[in-house]
Amino acid sequence: MVFSEKQEALVKESWEVMKQNIPEFSLRFFTLILEIAPAAKSMFSFLKDTDEIPQNNPKLKSHAVKVFKMTCESAIQLRETGEVLVSETTLKYLGSIHLQKGVIDPHFEVVKEALLRTVREAVGGKWNEEMKGAWGETYDQLAMAIKAEMMKAHSSQF
Repeated sequence: MVFSEKQEALVKESWEVMKQNIPEFSLRFFTLILEIAPAAKSMFSFLKDTDEIPQNNPKLKSHAVKVFKMTCESAIQLRETGEVLVSETTLKYLGSIHLQKGVIDPHFEVVKEALLRTVREAVGGKWNEEMKGAWGETYDQLAMAIKAEMMKAHSSQF
């Protein structure tokens, strides 16, 4: 798989737009996740005991920023190395926490859908199939790396 310079540029360009209003896009991202999969609410400690998504929830904002940033950084890595390289410590942590929370394949699809819709809304008229493909590919590669780590964490439990 070759991730082109143009794909990397599209991801970086849209991330620059989103960075200008992280609180709004973070909130939108989680709103979309819960619209698509209401049951996912219980998987996020910062959403569990509330009926609404708090506008100024710092944990929500921080979590969304991590997802957005990690996906964007993955695009750069895909372009440079042909794969997603997350530090081993981060990947181990992501694998164990996702395993602990009971995350399964369909959950990754929900997050991908919410991510793509958030980016689409953020960039408006600049959104096109190529940008969708670039973000989608990047997210898929990151999700694969996390899933592989989840498998390792799972097998080390037994």
